[in-house]
Amino acid sequence: MNIEGIRTSLRQLDHKSAEYATQFADQLLQSAVEASASDIHVQPVSDALEVRWRLDGVLQTVGVFPHGEQTNVVARLKVLADLLTYRTDVPQEGRIRGGISNVEMRVSTFPTLYGERAVVRLLAFQNSLQQLSDLGLPQKTTALLQNLLLETTGALLITGPAGSGKTTTAYACLREMADSSQGGRSIVSLEDPIEMSIAGVSQSQVNLAAGFDLVSGLKSMLRQDPEVMLVGEMRDKPTAEIAIQAALTGQFVVTTFHAGTVTEALDRLVDMGIEPYLVRNAVLAVLSQRLLRRLCSCASESSSEHDLLGLPIPSTKIAVGCEKCGMTGYAGRAVISELLQVRGADAGAQAEPRFVRLSPQQGMVSLGQSAIAAVQDGITSAAEVRRVLGFRSDLAPLEK
Repeated sequence: MNIEGIRTSLRQLDHKSAEYATQFADQLLQSAVEASASDIHVQPVSDALEVRWRLDGVLQTVGVFPHGEQTNVVARLKVLADLLTYRTDVPQEGRIRGGISNVEMRVSTFPTLYGERAVVRLLAFQNSLQQLSDLGLPQKTTALLQNLLLETTGALLITGPAGSGKTTTAYACLREMADSSQGGRSIVSLEDPIEMSIAGVSQSQVNLAAGFDLVSGLKSMLRQDPEVMLVGEMRDKPTAEIAIQAALTGQFVVTTFHAGTVTEALDRLVDMGIEPYLVRNAVLAVLSQRLLRRLCSCASESSSEHDLLGLPIPSTKIAVGCEKCGMTGYAGRAVISELLQVRGADAGAQAEPRFVRLSPQQGMVSLGQSAIAAVQDGITSAAEVRRVLGFRSDLAPLEK
């Protein structure tokens, strides 16, 4: 069912009925699962409820609907997530487990001017944990990552903004190591929150209310005889220091990090107060990635400067829209990436306090070059590249 059909179906519900909120919430969640949405936003406005969801990384309006005269839709979501329905004055977080199609959902509520707002994050299907080879990374990048995962010490940093697929890649790396070791490696994780269970990995989740944060958790985790550690995210200097020291003293560390490019990630570690020599010796490699929407088969070709958006290419495919893609012009997403090896790189490049010289020296294919290649191959459009990457200096085609 397309978004117009979903909107019509929700509007046909009787908002005066005592069952309205239950029916609305259940139908909305079911529709979101079927549409493969990643997030649902339920936002109260003056006299109604605005519903949007995020599909392929883009927020789309589902519609504006009645609140419900007898029961509230947000209250129903709180019941499903086992939250306190009588507390509407404070933010709350919870989970909907074992629900629709066995998709686990994370619910976050927040008080606003017109009532509580709710955002539902649809976590991946429990049976959809991907192999490293299924992520869509270039074959050379996948092979290099698989070799890196055979190392016994060092850190692999996976970087990118929110929604770029970092956690999916980190989980795929852990699954690769768990499958290949067949129980022969002690693999642990500390996450905030756990998004999916991984066979062969001992996963833990921080609990700030109990004083169990990333820093205290990591210190205790190091006494659990780990060989491989997933650190959910390096957010600050104390967390980074523990992760880097672990990578230097015998553990293999996989972690995610918010940074724009691979060299920016390394420089940001230095800016956080990590000594450059520690970064050079601890970090094996940095993978930076983004997700671009794939063009639907209804796309058409254009050589108009208006559609090229300043990209150095002669033509591009542009999104058109059809019933199959819900008139968006896109269906699914593709990953672009850049991978930089740090430990063992040329000493001359390492002599500088910043790491910008490492990438051109290795002949690394940058994010911008990967994006241009995706446009040239008809995978995505120039407009999508500009939406995700903006106007950056490395948006140049690969040399043949």
